[in-house]
Amino acid sequence: MRRAVKWTLGAAGVFTLGVSAVFCLAAADRAFPPPLEAARAVSAEVLDADGNLLRAFATKDGFWRLKTLAADVDPQFLRMLVAYEDRRFHDHSGIDLYAMGRAVWQFASHGRIVSGASTLSMQVARLIEPRENRSLLAKLKQMVRAVQIERRLSKADILDLYLTRAPYGGNLEGVRAASLAYFGKEPRRLSPAEAALLVALPQSPEARRPDRFPEAARAARQGVLARDNVALVLGGESEAERAALVPVPDTRRQLPALAAHLAEAALRKAPGEQRHVTTLRKSIQEGLEAVANAAASDLPPKTSLAMLMADSVTGEIVAEVGSADYFDVSRSGWIDMTRVTRSPGSTLKPFIYGLAFEDGLVAQETIIEDRPSDFSGYRPRNFDMSYQGDVSIRQALQLSLNVPAVRLLEGVGPSKLMVRFRRADVRPVLPANEAPGLAIGLGGVGMTLKDLVQLYAGLANQGWPVILGDGVRDEPKREGGQPLLDPVAVWTVTDILSDVLPPQGARKLGLAYKTGTSYGYRDAWSVGYDGRYVLGVWVGRPDNGAVPGITGYGTAAPLLFEAFARSGVAITAHPSAPPGAQRLALTDLPLGQRRFSTLSNGLIRASSREPAPQIVYPPEGARVDLGARSGGDLSPLVLKLQGGRAPFRWLANGKPLEEMSRKRTSEWLPDGAGYSTLTVIDAMGRAATVRVFIE
Repeated sequence: MRRAVKWTLGAAGVFTLGVSAVFCLAAADRAFPPPLEAARAVSAEVLDADGNLLRAFATKDGFWRLKTLAADVDPQFLRMLVAYEDRRFHDHSGIDLYAMGRAVWQFASHGRIVSGASTLSMQVARLIEPRENRSLLAKLKQMVRAVQIERRLSKADILDLYLTRAPYGGNLEGVRAASLAYFGKEPRRLSPAEAALLVALPQSPEARRPDRFPEAARAARQGVLARDNVALVLGGESEAERAALVPVPDTRRQLPALAAHLAEAALRKAPGEQRHVTTLRKSIQEGLEAVANAAASDLPPKTSLAMLMADSVTGEIVAEVGSADYFDVSRSGWIDMTRVTRSPGSTLKPFIYGLAFEDGLVAQETIIEDRPSDFSGYRPRNFDMSYQGDVSIRQALQLSLNVPAVRLLEGVGPSKLMVRFRRADVRPVLPANEAPGLAIGLGGVGMTLKDLVQLYAGLANQGWPVILGDGVRDEPKREGGQPLLDPVAVWTVTDILSDVLPPQGARKLGLAYKTGTSYGYRDAWSVGYDGRYVLGVWVGRPDNGAVPGITGYGTAAPLLFEAFARSGVAITAHPSAPPGAQRLALTDLPLGQRRFSTLSNGLIRASSREPAPQIVYPPEGARVDLGARSGGDLSPLVLKLQGGRAPFRWLANGKPLEEMSRKRTSEWLPDGAGYSTLTVIDAMGRAATVRVFIE
């Protein structure tokens, strides 16, 4: 009886101690949990519309740590990883007792470490909580953490943490970052050689970095391929032997770094998010950035460029280049020039002509006068200071003649043009306290590159406005209500613009396009479209300084055609002519449409006697940057005049230029920086003089 009581009391004591121990362990587990939340900190990623990586940002501690799931990785790599690192990963609870016993026995038998017993769960514990030393106590703590992690996470979650946090040398962490850096691709499809290298590197990432120690990396890869169970995963020793012959990559590539400005905007809009999906298309973005990077080297100092491409059907921005080089301080590369307001030059003329077609004022072959004219004190002149006389409307738009455009704008009304812009949700910036005037037809308003692309998207979309998204958050939408222009007017404008000759050396792509150059050579523009996509190009200085010699046709248009060609989009044909649209010969037009004339302020007031010459560029007192401060060779200065009678003689600081000219444009190469006096004398001995500062 006494013995039974003793056994009962003893059993109760042991049970009580067991329960107490379990309770204490559970309490300790709750009191000292593993730092799993901190372990989930990863790099922010900006993705294209299809989920492809455009740009990644380093974590706060400076690591490229791209979130990686098992679904993102080649299944064969996962099998090789488990076979090499932790064969019983799916069976143990954080500690592989069999492997631990084997390691202890081998250490006792050989006097040295022959094999390890670290599981993937233990490695995750070490990655999220690095140990300060390799002591037995640190190893025990790692084992405890592994058990804690197994209690909280599934095997799939543990594997995902390893794939995201495994070290690969330098500031690379995770399989995705390593695959992009060493192979230039996502790890969805890996060769056996690539997979074996990614298995081997985390064991000693700094000593085995292939970009620094390729031989050590090759030997480590060979160690993985030589393991029997790894060879079994590969399908036999022959596959492993073939993989061993593949060269090890010896360079580290830069991770994708596309769409710098839009990526920064995405982070500003949602700073706490890890994934930012945009409407961009990676292949198109790469094509446009390649064109921009190549063009940057040929641009004058401090000059930048911008491009924006949109889908006129969906309203999505599919590519955006905000500057020639985001990191070029001399070009103010950090400024997103697609969103900066500038003078659009002649790029608004198609909408003036469209209104005139819509109102029935003109047809393509209607004759219009291109002669010096006075519109109540406003005297527009053509870019080259020459005049064509009588021209057809088609020729006037294709040649971008200024006087005919102003004549038509006077006929349709500047306010009506502004109303049409508002239909497309574009609100040009007018000079302070000024009402819309005739100057808006030649660039006398402020507009962004995105505004221009949005306007031209209406032309590509058969006259119906499309409000572009911002590429990140703002959803694109079709603007309901009234059209930008009626279908017949849109087709007529497109028919004319699609027949403009491409710039020299460019292949005709079937684009309808228009160019523009703002006053003083500050902005060069080109906007083009096919039946679906619209692309706009701007070239100029972010500080709004003059860039002598740049023009829309000579500078921006070649980039437009090259960018369209390298974007990879299939050119879509323009829509066929809608009912009522036709191209009639002059003799087939009604009498009222054979010649356009106005009976208001647009009466021709050109005198039979040429006025005295006037230097219009450079203007009096201008400071012109020709590159003197950069220490390189000076650029030539373009000289422009109006009025006077040819031939003309130019003098710089009292010294005549080499020869007289009948043209109203010329060039002068200064000797150096500083003040200079420029004088022009016409055939009648009349002169004009300006004083400028060259810098």
